[in-house]
Amino acid sequence: MRGMKIEPNSKLLFIGDSITDIGRARPIGEAPGGLGDGYVSLVEAALLALCPERRIRVVNVGSGGNTVRDLAARWETDVLQQKPDWLSILIGINDVWRQYDRPLLKEQSVFLDEYQTTLDKLVRNTKPLLKGLVLMTPYYIEPNAADAMRATMDKYGQVVKKLAEKYGAICVDTQAAFNRVLKTVYPGELAWDRVHPVRGGHMLLASEFLKAVELGCC
Repeated sequence: MRGMKIEPNSKLLFIGDSITDIGRARPIGEAPGGLGDGYVSLVEAALLALCPERRIRVVNVGSGGNTVRDLAARWETDVLQQKPDWLSILIGINDVWRQYDRPLLKEQSVFLDEYQTTLDKLVRNTKPLLKGLVLMTPYYIEPNAADAMRATMDKYGQVVKKLAEKYGAICVDTQAAFNRVLKTVYPGELAWDRVHPVRGGHMLLASEFLKAVELGCC
């Protein structure tokens, strides 16, 4: 485990939407029992079981329904005041989804320019305060890249990849990970709505995160 990027005694904070939230405790989700039932709790379990000597503290401040606009509104209290050493951001699914499930309510959508500008500002202002930053792309569990929502989601994913390169952050390409599984598995087996994954989908997200931070077993 000596090669893992996250330093001993670090505070690792996850922020995002319902994919990160998934029942976490309020106001701040922490172990034991407060991290929710998704990938964040699986990451914490792996860190605890496989490198307990590092004493990494995991915090979950995901909030269902959030867009990057919502993240910006609560950034001061939920990120900056928490003073994490490492930060992981997974946001963008609702920014895109609202364009398709509520197309007439345009004020609920966050279009690409706003998404890029807002996320860029959050990353730019926060990166100097951190030891490490992980940016996870939004995804849509749909193998047809020509599908309208999938095609839009891919554009938002490209924004995340470019920001990771721009600011020297670690990028987790969650869409690519799901694409690999979708070669074998029907989308409905991973998520009934192609967004909110079953346990196996969360395991995939956790595994990709752990590989990105170079936890030796993954």
